[in-house]
Amino acid sequence: MSVYDKLKELNITLPEVAVPAAAYLPYMQSGNQLFLSGHVAKKNGQPWVGKLGENMSTEEGKLAARAVAIDLLGTLHHATGGDLNRIKRIVKVMSLVNSSTSFTEQHLVTNGCSELFAQVLGEAGKHARSAFGVAQIPMGCCVEIDLVAELAD
Repeated sequence: MSVYDKLKELNITLPEVAVPAAAYLPYMQSGNQLFLSGHVAKKNGQPWVGKLGENMSTEEGKLAARAVAIDLLGTLHHATGGDLNRIKRIVKVMSLVNSSTSFTEQHLVTNGCSELFAQVLGEAGKHARSAFGVAQIPMGCCVEIDLVAELAD
């Protein structure tokens, strides 16, 4: 099954590449690697604001991380010239979770992203990963995720 068939089966429509909020590019290619800038969680097109352990549950955070993964796939679609089947592997994901000092489930929040990549891309979606709790994320967003992907030759 192609990546696009899987997206259709999951009822996922890829978004357009978001315009950067500061002085950076949404992605950069070096050789056969794509580096995607951090994408913040959005809900209904607006920043998904919240702090895990204060006013958001782990399950809500997981949904936010899944939403970020969809945005990342949209950027990957653009970066690959409209062909996600060119993705050889998602190499590395880094997740920042806006967390209270007592919240310790950043890894579970980030599963929302990791699980979607595996669903959509199969083995190519499985990746190395880091998940951090941070004091704040731009615009008060609950989750920000970036990644490195490898393109097939």
